[in-house]
Amino acid sequence: MIEFTDVRVRLGQRDVLFDITLSLPERRVGVIGANGSGKSTLARLINGLALPSSGAVTVLGLDTRRQGAKIRRRVGFLFTDPDAQIVMPTVAEDMAFSLRRKGLPAGEISRRVGEVLVRYGLDEYADHPAHHLSGGQKQLLALCSIMVLEPDILVMDEPTTLLDLRHSRQVAEVLRTLPQQVVVVTHDLALLADFDRVLVLDQGRVVADAEPEAAIGHYRKIME
Repeated sequence: MIEFTDVRVRLGQRDVLFDITLSLPERRVGVIGANGSGKSTLARLINGLALPSSGAVTVLGLDTRRQGAKIRRRVGFLFTDPDAQIVMPTVAEDMAFSLRRKGLPAGEISRRVGEVLVRYGLDEYADHPAHHLSGGQKQLLALCSIMVLEPDILVMDEPTTLLDLRHSRQVAEVLRTLPQQVVVVTHDLALLADFDRVLVLDQGRVVADAEPEAAIGHYRKIME
């Protein structure tokens, strides 16, 4: 469960989010809105990358202000640009990096990396230079490097923005099969067609909260 209670976020002299109160138990939640509406800030609140100026955010029963490190061990965050998350020379090494930091045995690391590579179709690229992958493959690698940690929740900020149509569809298919709760910030409205719930943000406030068709319809009206 992800819960926002009377959350307000102020950055410098500007309020970015106002009076957000939400409970998000659904498995797949989309967040849409114009640029500058507060979408990315909302996403970053979920794993403590951003903190509320007032109010509270709790995730899996943990408060982001006081227990951010514990939350980040259970909530994976996928950024728009996968190059920002790829830190090691090869695909397999990048996936193993976080597992080594956790102190897992070499055999367990190898098993987890191998399983996730096969699951997401990157097993042929295990020894491939990570930064030489295509844009879609890099996004899959960034996702794999999170999934190998077995998070309870996955937050994705514009996961298809830099991708072509084929790779966008590939990411959409992956989202359909993930067992984790997923929160996706996106401008790709088609990606949200079969989601459980979609939030629409406008000028820092939630102005619609419904199933995809109704929420997207409201967003289109705002944009018009």
